[in-house]
Amino acid sequence: MKILTIAIPCYNSEAYMEKCIRSILPVGEAVEILIVDDGSTKDRTPQIADSYAANYPSIVRAVHQENGGHGEAVNAGLRNASGLYYKVVDSDDWVNTKALARIVRKMKELEADGGVDMLLANFVYDKVGAKHKKLMRFKNVFPEGEVFGWDRMRHMRETQYILMHNIFYRTQMLRDCGMELPKHTFYVDNIFAFQPFPHVEKLYYMDENLYHYFIGREDQSVNEQVMIGRIDQQIRVNKIMIDVMGRQDFVMKDPHLRKYMRIYLSKIMTVTSMMLILSGTQEAQEKKTEIWEYLKEHSPEDYRALRFGLLGIGVNLPGKAGRRISIAGYKIAQKFVGFN
Repeated sequence: MKILTIAIPCYNSEAYMEKCIRSILPVGEAVEILIVDDGSTKDRTPQIADSYAANYPSIVRAVHQENGGHGEAVNAGLRNASGLYYKVVDSDDWVNTKALARIVRKMKELEADGGVDMLLANFVYDKVGAKHKKLMRFKNVFPEGEVFGWDRMRHMRETQYILMHNIFYRTQMLRDCGMELPKHTFYVDNIFAFQPFPHVEKLYYMDENLYHYFIGREDQSVNEQVMIGRIDQQIRVNKIMIDVMGRQDFVMKDPHLRKYMRIYLSKIMTVTSMMLILSGTQEAQEKKTEIWEYLKEHSPEDYRALRFGLLGIGVNLPGKAGRRISIAGYKIAQKFVGFN
């Protein structure tokens, strides 16, 4: 059995997918690479996937499916995974090969003692044109060299957050928790790094700068104008995350975890609200009101904490003047945090 399955969702990814694949291949037979061709039609993505599967049959498998969006490609990877652990690497990103090799060796050691539900590493914002790449490191948050629970998590700075990029899940745990990402929806990586967390009991952190998150292309889903155009998909993801928080029966098992999840939800609520403010239409303002009402209805405790917190107040200032202040604050935060 493979120790790790890495799924690479690909959609018309000919221009960059090989860099991603080649960053993983040298780790060798312990890793299974699933190249998920999500209905590519405009380039040679399917042929490239088949070529690697033919040349590296004991490591690479190609999965072809009708277009279902990024989330369905992640779902397909999970359905087909044979590794004990599961990771997603987007086709325009890549990994530090040596860091991945060390993580795989540690996974094998951990398995001797029963393994963990989630292993975490670091990731790098590889932003176009940026001279200094922002490193998202968690040495200040998680203990090193030991298996731990959420109660050992220390305070996470406002600029820190766990993303799909630095997560390795235990494959069976991910299946057992029933995670299935929505089709034809962008921004589902927020669900991937959120919904399974209450099912995670044993964690392990490695201070390895593993994942290079390429950001800054004009056509990327996290480009501001693209996000405004896809705002209904952002709202869909936001509501799913609210639904998770509303299930207090299991989220409340660990107050440390709930605190983190609430903070992360507040950031997603802020992003959703800001994209709607930037849209500048009456319809968008109504949608902003509706998403906050949805939070109030489905998770009243979180609504009170978020709506009257600093971010909640900042995106709900009244009138045109209030919206201008919100936008100005968002632009400052954008530079400070380093997103988009």
